[in-house]
Amino acid sequence: MMPVDFITRVHAHFDRLCADLLAKLGAGEEATLNLAAEETLFVRFNGNRVRQNTDVEQIGFSLRLQSNGRTVEKSCTLSGALDADRMASMQLLHACRYEASVLPADPNQVSTQNNGSSNEEFRGALLAAQEVVPAVVAPAEGCDLAGLYAGGAIIRGNKNSLGQSHWFATETFFLDYSIYNGAKAAKGSYAGSRWNAADWAVNLARARTLLALLDKPPQDVKPGQYRTYLAPRAFSELIGMLGWNALSASAWKQGRSPFKKLAEKETRLSPLLSIDENFALGLAPRFNGLGEVAAQTMPLIRDGELQSLLVSSRSAKEYGLLANGASEGESPRAMDVATGSLPEQNVLKALATGLYLSNLHYLNWSDPVSARVTGMTRYACFWVEGGEIAGPIKDLRWDESLYDALGAKLTALTAHAEIDPATGTYFQRALGGSRTPGALIENFTFTL
Repeated sequence: MMPVDFITRVHAHFDRLCADLLAKLGAGEEATLNLAAEETLFVRFNGNRVRQNTDVEQIGFSLRLQSNGRTVEKSCTLSGALDADRMASMQLLHACRYEASVLPADPNQVSTQNNGSSNEEFRGALLAAQEVVPAVVAPAEGCDLAGLYAGGAIIRGNKNSLGQSHWFATETFFLDYSIYNGAKAAKGSYAGSRWNAADWAVNLARARTLLALLDKPPQDVKPGQYRTYLAPRAFSELIGMLGWNALSASAWKQGRSPFKKLAEKETRLSPLLSIDENFALGLAPRFNGLGEVAAQTMPLIRDGELQSLLVSSRSAKEYGLLANGASEGESPRAMDVATGSLPEQNVLKALATGLYLSNLHYLNWSDPVSARVTGMTRYACFWVEGGEIAGPIKDLRWDESLYDALGAKLTALTAHAEIDPATGTYFQRALGGSRTPGALIENFTFTL
């Protein structure tokens, strides 16, 4: 008999556990149950050799109980053994009941609804555990490679007492790595649902090319404004700031949205810029923690004009808005930035003279009111002269308003785009990410 795989086993376990727990609800009680599970192989590399490896299997379970206008949510980790997990889930129910009995009523409580059912599974073709190390290190022989491979199944499940049922599972991997030449480093990332040796070789060759360019004479770049190219990974970091309240309906209503002027039609961004929330990328489930299902594709920005803010049900009730399936935090889960017309091979020629930035880091709002962001350049970043790379630069601090960088200063977007998946592994492997092109920006401001 073939062994039952992790996704199938956890699905059956979740169904049984929910059926038992929901049958124990009393009069006037409604419950929403959420599951977050993963089976992931982690392999950490250093010096192109294995530094550490481990396999993690974990199942997280949460119960949101609503009773008499009160809402309580508690969570635990499941063992995978049905009898033990039945007992753990009942302990959650008892704890929620007690807390609900002493809490004040919530005036903005979102009532439990039946938002239907869905079942999406994105099966991949991942490397077997014994194949990972040779597949990574053999092509990188001779490189000082350091990084993290994480691959396996990630699951989200949702059910409630009104019959709602949602299931999402995906099999993916990422290899987040750097290659070094002494203190110099070039960073790369290879991710997907199917490992392809040829694609990995191309990805690694690109990082090797960047590393070799770091041997050119260092260039002394003074603070100022420069024509700048942000490679897709760097542009993804910049666009990622939209998830820090810029597209949140509650942040707008509370007067703390960096895109307040955009939301109130006082300004617009570049007509070159269009951004969707696109769940067809398979990076995250369409349903949120309440089981509300977002549209598969929703325009956020179209031709520089704001089309939609992300509105959770709680914000909709509090501010009289229309909910659109957003998560409670009202951050994008799968941003898809439309490509432009600049061919990848013509990037240096189009840049002519200026800065080529492969990565950014330490981003934060420096002035949220004006949507101003600050951060640092990182890894292989270069000064370009006459359409050719002259040499690497030291790390620079930059400070730029998104109203400008994504507005009048945005000159071109590349015709190619790359997926930048979430690589967080704190507590659990993250879902989500973005797909972004590269961006050519005029007079990008560097301060230190």
